[in-house]
Formats: sequence, C-alpha cells, structure tokens
Amino acid sequence: MASISIPLEKRRSALVEWLTTVDHKKIGIVYMGLAFTFFIFSGLLALAIRTQLAAPGMTVISQEFYNQAFTMHGTGMIFLFTIPFLVGGFGNYFMPIQIGARDMAFPKMNAFSLWLFVFAGFVMEFGFMLSMVANATGWGNLGLGSAASWNAYVPYSTRAFSPQAGMDIWLIGITLNGISGTLGAVNILVTVYSLRAPGMSVWRLPMFTWTLITTAVMILLATPVLTAGLMMLTTDRNFNTQFFTTADPRMWQHVFWFYSHPAVYIMVLPAMGVISEILPVFSRKPIFGLKALMVSTALIALLGFTTWAHHMFVSGVNPLIQRFFMFTTMLIAVPTGVKIFNWIFTMWGGSLNMKTPLMMSIGFISTFTIGGITGVFLGMIPVDQQLHNSYYVVSHFHYVLFGGSVFGIFGGLYYWLPKIYGRMLSDKIGKVQFWLMLFGFNLTFFPQYILGLLGMPRRIATYLPDRGWDIPNLLSSIGAFTIAFSVLLFIINFVIYIVGRKGEVAGDDPWEGNTLEWMTQSPPPEYNFKTIPVVHSERPLWDIRHANDNTNAHGKH
Repeated sequence: MASISIPLEKRRSALVEWLTTVDHKKIGIVYMGLAFTFFIFSGLLALAIRTQLAAPGMTVISQEFYNQAFTMHGTGMIFLFTIPFLVGGFGNYFMPIQIGARDMAFPKMNAFSLWLFVFAGFVMEFGFMLSMVANATGWGNLGLGSAASWNAYVPYSTRAFSPQAGMDIWLIGITLNGISGTLGAVNILVTVYSLRAPGMSVWRLPMFTWTLITTAVMILLATPVLTAGLMMLTTDRNFNTQFFTTADPRMWQHVFWFYSHPAVYIMVLPAMGVISEILPVFSRKPIFGLKALMVSTALIALLGFTTWAHHMFVSGVNPLIQRFFMFTTMLIAVPTGVKIFNWIFTMWGGSLNMKTPLMMSIGFISTFTIGGITGVFLGMIPVDQQLHNSYYVVSHFHYVLFGGSVFGIFGGLYYWLPKIYGRMLSDKIGKVQFWLMLFGFNLTFFPQYILGLLGMPRRIATYLPDRGWDIPNLLSSIGAFTIAFSVLLFIINFVIYIVGRKGEVAGDDPWEGNTLEWMTQSPPPEYNFKTIPVVHSERPLWDIRHANDNTNAHGKH
C-alpha cells in the first residue's frame, strides 16, 4: 500500500494550532496528556522507592536519591497530575459543555494558565532530572535535586540544611504552578456565573460542575497562601530574610497545612463529581438526594479550612486548640458520610449496568471509605500522637487520594473518552484493569497500616531485619508493581482502541447520559452547540428523550 505523505506546511499548521489554541477542549486534552505523563514519571519513582523497601538493607538506590525521589513523587502526583488532570483536564473539557456554553469566559487566559502549568512542571522536574543524568553519566552530584520532602518543612528546607540549587528551582516551580491554578479557578467561576444556558439554575448544575465551583473557591482561598509562603521561603534562602526561622518552625507548618489540608479536597471533590455523574447513568435512575449532595460538597469545602492543625498534634500546639481541631476533623466526616450514603442509595434498586466506569466508581467508594474512617482515627489526639509520622499515615493518605482521586480519574476516562475521541475503549480490558488495580492497590497500602502499627516510620530508605516489617513491605512492593501493570493495560487499551481506531464508534450518547455534553457530537465541534440549549431540570437530556417519546406516542395514537 502506498504511504500517504502530509505536506510539511500542514503538519506545522496542526502543531501551531495546538500550541496556540484557545479552544477549551484542546486545552483540556493537553492538560490530560501532560498530567498523565507526569503520573507515569511519578509512578516510576514510586516503583523505585518500593523496590528499595522490598527487603531490609537494600541498596538499589542511595539515601540521597531516595529523598529526592520521595519529594518528586509526592509533588508530582499532587501538583502535576491529580489537580491538573481533574480541574484543568476534565474541568476544561466538560464544564463549559455541561453548562451549555461555547467556551470558557477568558479563552486566552485559559491558554496562558495551561502553558504556565507546563512551564512550572518542567521547572519542578528540571533539577531532579539533571541530577539523575549527572549521576548516570558519572558527572557526580550537581546538587540540583530537592530532598526536603513534599511538605518542605523548615528547617529542612532552609539554606543551612538544603543548600542545593535544586531546592530553589523546585520552590519556583511550585510557585508558578500555584499562579496557574489560581488563574484557572478564576476562569471557572466567571464561566459558570456568566455563561450558563437559559434555565441552568444553581440547583440544576451537573454535580461535576458543582464540585468544580466548590474546588475553584477553595483554590482561590488556599493557593495564594501557599504561593506567598513559597515566595517568603525562597527569599529566606536567597536574601537572608527571616519569615520562617528555626526559632519557631511551626509558622511554616501553619502556612503549609492551611493550604495542604484543603488541597486534599481540591483533589477529591472533582473526583466525587465524576462519580456523581457516572452512578445515576449506570444505575438507570436519578441520583439520590441531589441537593443533599450539593450542600454536603459546600460543607466539606468550608470545614476543610478548619482542620489543618490536626497535622500538628505533636508540634507543641496549645492543647485547647488541639481539641478544637480534633472536633472539626471528626465533624467533616458527616458531610462525607452523606455523600457515601447518597451514592449507595443511588445504586440501591437501580438497574446496574456493570461497565468499567461503574466498577471504577464502586472501587472509589470502597477504598475512599476506608481512608475516611482511618482519617477519623488519626484525628483523635492520643491516636495521632502514637501513629504520627508512621506508615499508618502513608496508608491513610493513599486510601483517600489514590483510592479517591485515581479511581475517579480512571472512571472518568472510561466514561468520557468516547465523547472526546468518538471511539469506545475495550470494556473487557477495562474490567481486567479494574480488578488488577483494586487488588494491587489494597496489596500495596493495606499492609502499610500494619507497618504503622508496628512502628515503622515514614521517609526512611532502609530498615533492619527482625522487626516484623519484612513481609508487609514485600507485599506492598508486589502490590505497587501490580498497580503499574494495571496502568500499562489502560495505555494498551487507549493505544489500540482510541489511537489505532479499533474501538467501536461511540455515537453521540453511548451511555444514555443525562447532562448536556451527551447532546453534542462525538467529538464535539469547536463551537459545542449550534443553538444554546434551554434547560428545564437537572436532567436536560432525559427531558429531551422523554419529550421525543411523548411526541412519538401521540403520533402513533
């Protein structure tokens, strides 16, 4: 067969179009592609960490590389994958369509936010990557990696303890990332406020869009605090200012956790929105207690700003203040529990269509619930003082974020990729991926609860034998490679059925969805809608189908 050659001018024009686009859908695709790339890189670092810890006394990687890999794994997964994928990727692509808009309110600012995120990501990774190359080629350690952990605690992040230039490069990258996220949050709020379709009242907004609004408010309140703190820490390191001194390192902890505990919900709430879109569609019934879900989302966002000091129960905080934060930590479990019950009752009595998106959603609910329950335990002062800085915290953290956000992301990918590309993924491969990921996830992180109870501290690169840590660590490492294989299955699925176009043609509405994105073509045209739709309920597509059914029934009659 003769090969088809594409003129260089057309190839250049396509590249330039993607580099200069202000179309919210293309921007969303670029966010997703780059965030998933950072996910793969951060996951490989996790495999290096788990290989080092698979048995006592391992020397697969050095202590210094371990600290750098640990730092870059955490920051990569949070700042370069989870938040950008859910907010920048899914949010950019689907939120305007869900509210009946043709684009974001500020398309050029949207593009600027994207490319600022790209630049910030490469700045964050630059020092670490250069150090890896230097070590691999025998140049020696260039001191370009950041090794102060993802929370950059003072004094470990000061010039005295971390003199590497990589620490400054990393701080600048995180700062730029925060500016990008803040601009994106402004764009989301203005878009929803000003470009909703006629009839799209607040109580008729899709749950994914509602969680994005809540997330955007949290970003606007929390991210500038961290960004300012990062700038102050950078000047402390380079210009001898004294914003965060070793006299009271708790100042940095307050600034950091005021952002970073709400950041947990910044990562989880959009995933909750994805789950809330999938469950009613695959249960073939309306979501149970829609307004309760909306109110509980807002309460989680509000209470999320009242719990940050439960990370500081061993730092000498006033006991009276500790009790207040213990109470708010337990209180935030109430709106979270409301959501879980609403999701369960949405499925209860429904006609469940056990496709991959629904299975990923069930995986989300089960693992996130375990993470939430153990979070209540850690919110109790005496329990936290015993388990603080142990692997119990690592396990809880991953049950909430991987069990929550990552299962939600994969559920959203299997749900929405047919709309983005017009082709279906393989459901058989998707189900195999789900079971492998669920098994691998629990094999990885449940033994870490046991390790925490046995006293294994986090952030150590090796350990001695005969402490009872050997078997749980080995199981955890096997589980990590199982997760990696499940992600590889998704990549194979995507390459064969989407890129290779072997997947079944999706059609405009393959799942019989309820929200407006299923009203458009697959993939949607640049303008989204020829005519802006008029919304009459929280399920606008169900209204349209029902109206068509009535029309056909009257015609036959």
